[in-house]
Order: sequence, then C-alpha cells, then structure tokens
Amino acid sequence: MRVRSLSLSICLLAVAAHLLACTAATTAKDEAPAPVPDIEARRAQFAQFGLTASLEHLSGGDRAALEHLVRAADWMDVIFKRQAWAGHEDFEKRVATLKGPGAQAAKDYYRIMYGPWDRLLSHEPFLGDLEHPEGAGYYPEDMTKEEFDAWIAAHPEDEESFKGLFTMIVRSEGGLEAVSYHEFFKNELSAARDELLGAAELADTPSLKTYLRSRAEAFFSDDYYQSDMDWMDLDGNLEIVIGPYETYEDGLFGYKAAFEAFLCVVDPDDSAALAKYKGELPWLELQLPIPDEHKNLDRGSESPISVTDEIYTAGDTRSGIQTIAFNLPNDERVREAKGSKKVLLKNIMRAKYENILVPIARHALPEADVARASWDAYFNFVLFHELCHGLGPGRITVDGRETEVRLELRDLYSSMEEAKADVMGIWALYQLADKGIMDEKIVDSLAWTVVPGLLRSARFGVTEAHGLGVVCQFSYLIEKGAIEVTADQRLRPVLSKWRGAVTDLTHDLCMLEATGDYEATQKFVEKYGPVPPAMQSILESLGDIPVDIDPVYPTKGS
Repeated sequence: MRVRSLSLSICLLAVAAHLLACTAATTAKDEAPAPVPDIEARRAQFAQFGLTASLEHLSGGDRAALEHLVRAADWMDVIFKRQAWAGHEDFEKRVATLKGPGAQAAKDYYRIMYGPWDRLLSHEPFLGDLEHPEGAGYYPEDMTKEEFDAWIAAHPEDEESFKGLFTMIVRSEGGLEAVSYHEFFKNELSAARDELLGAAELADTPSLKTYLRSRAEAFFSDDYYQSDMDWMDLDGNLEIVIGPYETYEDGLFGYKAAFEAFLCVVDPDDSAALAKYKGELPWLELQLPIPDEHKNLDRGSESPISVTDEIYTAGDTRSGIQTIAFNLPNDERVREAKGSKKVLLKNIMRAKYENILVPIARHALPEADVARASWDAYFNFVLFHELCHGLGPGRITVDGRETEVRLELRDLYSSMEEAKADVMGIWALYQLADKGIMDEKIVDSLAWTVVPGLLRSARFGVTEAHGLGVVCQFSYLIEKGAIEVTADQRLRPVLSKWRGAVTDLTHDLCMLEATGDYEATQKFVEKYGPVPPAMQSILESLGDIPVDIDPVYPTKGS
C-alpha cells in the first residue's frame, strides 16, 4: 500500500505540475507581450488633435444619413484589420489586457498602427517579436513570391483572379486558392450594405442616394465600375468614399486593394475657386517632358476638385499616417471615361501645416528663409500632387502586352507613383505660372515649402510608400545640386538648378512608369532610396516635433 500510495502521489503531483504548466502556457498565450521600452516616446510622435467641421449647411436628411455612414465605415475598419493581419482579432484581445507602465501608450500605438508593428520603422515589432508578414493578411503568411509565381505558371487560368484587386489568397487542399472579397467578407459587407442602404433612404441629395445604392450592390459583386462612375457624379455637401481602393498594404506584390472610408463635408466656396485648374489638365499632359508616344491623351478630363473637412475615417486611411488628400478612383476605365476626382482634406492639411511643417521649416531652412514657406504654396502643392496622379502613363504596352503600370511595377508602384505625383505637381505649378494662371507668389514660395515637406514625409518610414518616394526625390535633388547643405547644416534650395532638376526627375519617373521596367525601377530605388546623411542628420534633430496627428473626430470621440 505504501508503494502504491507513493506511486499515486507521484502521479497526482505530475498531473498537478502538468496542469500548472498548461495554465502558465495559456496565460502567456493570452497575455500581450510587454511593449518596447520607448513605447511612451513612440506614442508621443502622434499628437492628439481635435478636428472641427461645420455641418450647418447640410440638409436634414443628409445629416441624418451620417449615423448610418459612420457605422458602415466601422465595418470597413473591421475588414481592413483582417486584411492587415490574419492574427489581429486574437492579438487585439491580448493587447486589451495590458497593465502597468507603458500599457496605455502601447494600446494607443496598437490602435494607431493597426497591429503590433511600427509602420514608421520598417514594420519592426513594438509588442512581442512576431515578424511582419510582407503580404499582410492577403496571402498565407508562409507563402513566398516563388510559390505564388509557380502556382500561376502551373495554373495560368488562375492568373487573373490571383492578381486581382479584390481577392484573398488562401490555402486549400489542392494548394492555393483565390477567394473573392464578397465571399471572404460576406458578413461584414452584408452589414455595411445595410447601413449604406439605410443612409440612402434618409439622404436628400439624389446623387448621394445613387452612389450609396450602387456601392452597396458592388459589395456583393466586386464590380466597382458603376459605383465609381456614380461617385464621379456625386455633388452636394457630403463627399463620401467607402470601399476597397489603395494597394499600399500589400507589400508582397501591391496587387490587393484595402478597404477604407472617408466621410467629409464639402467647402463649396473653396471647391468652386479651384475648379478652374481641372480644365488645364489636357494642356499639362501635352507639356509633359516625355516623348509624345508615352503621353496619356485618352484619359477623361472631367476631374472635379473637392475641398472638404474630414469628419470621420476608417480602415486603410486611418492606419499610421493620416491622409491629407486623395485622388480616386484608381480604375483606369473610369479615368479614361471621366478622369478622376481630387479631394483635399483641408482641416487635416491645416493641422499638419501648423503643427508639423512650420516647426520643421524652423529646424531645416536657413533662419532668414523660414518665412518664405507658405500655407498657399503647401495647399497648392498638395492639390497638384493629387491632380498629377491623373496625368502620365496609366495603361501601357510592354512586350506587346496591354497592361497597367501598377501591374508591372508591383511592390514598387506605390512609391514611384507617389514620387511622380509630388515632382510632377511642382513641375505643373511652374508651367501654370508661366502661362499666367498660377499666382507667382505661390511658385516663389514653392521650393522653400517643398523641402521641409520632404522631411515631414520622410519621417513616415522608408517602407511606407510616401516615405520611400520622398527619400528618392531628396537624394535625386541633392545629387543634381538643387538642394545644398549650408555650413550650419541647414538645407537651402538652389533656385538656379531647382526647376531643371524637377523637370528631369519628372521625366525619369514618368519613363519608368511608361516602360513598366521593374528592374530599372529597382535600380533607381537602390540608388536613391537610402537616406542621405544630409537628410538623416536633420531628421534626428526633429524629435520634439510630432511625426503626425492622432485625430479626434467631431462625429465620435476618436
């Protein structure tokens, strides 16, 4: 009995030890990892800023529709979080359990970054040590580019769906499979559709009703063409964008569109004042410094301009750095039929200009030149950045194939397109000044506003599309002598070389897109993508200036 009793005791102790080990393992799995030691400093890079916007000029029905639209936008947030990372839902629950020093900062930073990876630092983890999946949540995390390409080579009938904007790639028993968005996100899109239809019932503006209904139906067909056309016709005092658009999040190929939402109220006076510029787009296309055969003369020129105040956002645009303007739709069929719409988010722009760009100018420009930067130059630079997304190569022919720049430049497309829009926007402002359409005072301030603006955007991180694009611009302009470093390590535009360098860079970026040459684009990024010492030293001195804002919206608390 003693021996038997001893054996039973040993067994009970072993079971107890196993249960304790399992409990500890479960607890460790359920708890979020400790944040990095500097999490408070990282959180401080995003200054909370309360946005304001007047809703007084909205009709009663349009204002009532906003409640449904906010809820629809929140469903875009749910979808995008899954697109950003398959593990988000479980990990977010663990983040909510964080306690102790740095816990609130870590929770805030997770909310801002939409995951445990720092979008400003090449997606390095700030919670735990998980490696960021290059393809975000669009592909199986263990899938490589080689496996994807090999599957298409063996199954050419799958190429269109695999490279399509609106499919998720998953593993199945037979290998890889493309699942359409409307199937993969069926529950979320069904809820969002109901909210859009509810908003359409309440809205007073006929074109808004039309857009919301056609976009609701598009959620269940993945065919966004008609609703994009309807969005181009949207008038009235609300500017609403909801659905899958940009491909920045797909770092593996740049194929997949991310869901997002913008809810904005239009400033009709400012919008009307800028309408004159859209008529200049065909003329600017003809003036582009590239051979005529690469100019895109088939795009529509309707190109409305909408100046708005942002009242709520969700999804892709909410993650990390906040958008100041956008140019949509991206569908080349719509662009060829109607052009594209440029939407400026004036309250976001003003917040960034006053709280970030002006302080950077004080650090970066020679003291005597700080006052040469101006709000008008910044506002028009952003406007023409968006206008110039609609200029230059779009549909191209490569080796006899009809294709698009986006498909040929793949993961590098977003960075090159953002850089092209920046530099072409500067080029266009000078062209219009020569023509007598743009105020000379604006172009006189342009270089002095752009240089601190490049530094502002470089702080987004070189793996972010805008960040990498501006580093390439800065390196190119330094090489061409268009920016010089003063004895006290300030940056001064060299006006005698500035405009020529801008024109040359416009040409070079357009030709990379026109030829769809991925290898040449890789070499361009390898040459100009590393942060040059002159930029790095100034970036390191900007620690007391916010990198971006953490907006608090007038429609919700955050």
